Amino acid sequence: MKNFDFNNKLYVITESTISKNRSNEFIVKEAIKGGAEIIQLREKNWDKNRIKEEAIKLLKICRENNVLFILNDYVDVALEINADGVHLGQSDMSIKGAREISNKKYKNLIIGLSTHSSEQAIKADKEGTNYITIGPIFKTRSKDYTVGTNIINQIINKINKPLIAIGGINKKNIDSVLDQGVKSVAVISAVVGADDVKEDARELVKKIKTV
Repeated sequence: MKNFDFNNKLYVITESTISKNRSNEFIVKEAIKGGAEIIQLREKNWDKNRIKEEAIKLLKICRENNVLFILNDYVDVALEINADGVHLGQSDMSIKGAREISNKKYKNLIIGLSTHSSEQAIKADKEGTNYITIGPIFKTRSKDYTVGTNIINQIINKINKPLIAIGGINKKNIDSVLDQGVKSVAVISAVVGADDVKEDARELVKKIKTV
């Protein structure tokens, strides 16, 4: 899926600590029913073996539904299980390093990067990423700062790669994000922590598809 179109997509990221005791498999299935087209497995407190076991399960669900599956952090595991891609943070392996490992395996691995400023996003655009996330747009549980919605407008015309907004986005504030020109958003709490995962995903997708 190297030529995957990242526009007008809902990107859902797992976080089992806020899933209300529901499995990632359940969350992912319901999110996909609601229209999510990109899924990322992200469990910061799990060890690598558990991540791999979970990734295999979620990859199967995504394959059956023709949905993109991204693994957070672990380039080697992503390549081993044949995931569609990997998502890296600013303190993780470099884009160049990840691409070199991928090329040695003859795999067209999609590589995404988290950015938190205009400078980081513009730099990432030149480094061979397939997509870039910018955030946190709004306040989140895990970050003590925000970049705000205006940063989207500052970046969008300066980069060529798809830009995905992330951080505290939900059905009440998504319009103010999309109004800045971004076409796709990534969410955690708004879907994973929702009482009705499918319905809340569907409401977000409806707004994204009309941009």
